[in-house]
Amino acid sequence: MNVATIGTGGIVENFLEACKQNDISCLAMYSRVKDHAKALAEKYQVESIYTDLDAMLAREDIDFIYIASPNSLHYSQAKKALRYGKHVICEKPFTSTLAEFDDLLSYATNHHLFLFEAIVTLYMPNYALIKENLAKLGPLRLVQCNFSQYSSRYDALLEGKITNVFNPAFSGGALADIGIYNLHYVIGLFGKPKAMRYYPNMHACGIDTSGVAILEYDGFIATCSCAKDSTSKNISQLQGEKGYLLMESQTSRCSSLKLVVKGEEQELTQPSNPISLYHEVKEFKKIFEAQDHERCQKQLAHSRLVMECYEKLRKDAGIFFEVDQQ
Repeated sequence: MNVATIGTGGIVENFLEACKQNDISCLAMYSRVKDHAKALAEKYQVESIYTDLDAMLAREDIDFIYIASPNSLHYSQAKKALRYGKHVICEKPFTSTLAEFDDLLSYATNHHLFLFEAIVTLYMPNYALIKENLAKLGPLRLVQCNFSQYSSRYDALLEGKITNVFNPAFSGGALADIGIYNLHYVIGLFGKPKAMRYYPNMHACGIDTSGVAILEYDGFIATCSCAKDSTSKNISQLQGEKGYLLMESQTSRCSSLKLVVKGEEQELTQPSNPISLYHEVKEFKKIFEAQDHERCQKQLAHSRLVMECYEKLRKDAGIFFEVDQQ
């Protein structure tokens, strides 16, 4: 399994380290500015850096393209990679709109190509344990998630500088950047909510800097808080009539898990690799080597449901991207 990358941010280094630990070779990197990729290429012994995306995609020895560019570029770059016959791993959020996602899904399915969303939550060992222990809580009543992380780019926003992560033209915002993990976490456990609403704190540029999504299910309510303009202890808690499951970590990392039933506490935490992308990359490699398209389609069905809910939440809250006008 040979890969190439698009982007040079910190998440790309995480991906390259995950590839190294899973015996996957990265043969090439694409960056608009060659110097931006040099340090990573040297550290991980990547042989080629391209500033021409088509030239990189034309290589026959590359199986997968990993996309970690600004959100608004995910669709066009993924579509181009698929057209070159490449399998794709795309960072979250998969695309800016559901229509873009459906187009990628249709093309990948019709051309028998693998298409994965890089959403680490779903592959963490402790997330699997949550599913295994849910029934012990009895009828569920409340679910709480808080993923808040003050962004250094928020300082720039306060100074009047709009960076990609807070720019509607680049499909940014708190819900897109970190709130999406909460959606994957809750929807992965309970499926599509019967009703949903997002209540954002909006900046004058038209993007959310923080907010709370409320997802309604039969018998219980899930509240999903996310923030890039403030910080908090990151937790998730699932409360049932018999007890609760507490995870004191980001919903991306799922790094701890405690079960409390009728006052009796049980530590469930299983160790996870400190490289957050390790577990998902391991699973993607397994699926690719087994040519398990059925498993891939199951994951895509989940990603589509999250994308459907994500788009409804942001549009109902008055958050519109540049791509929405096209």
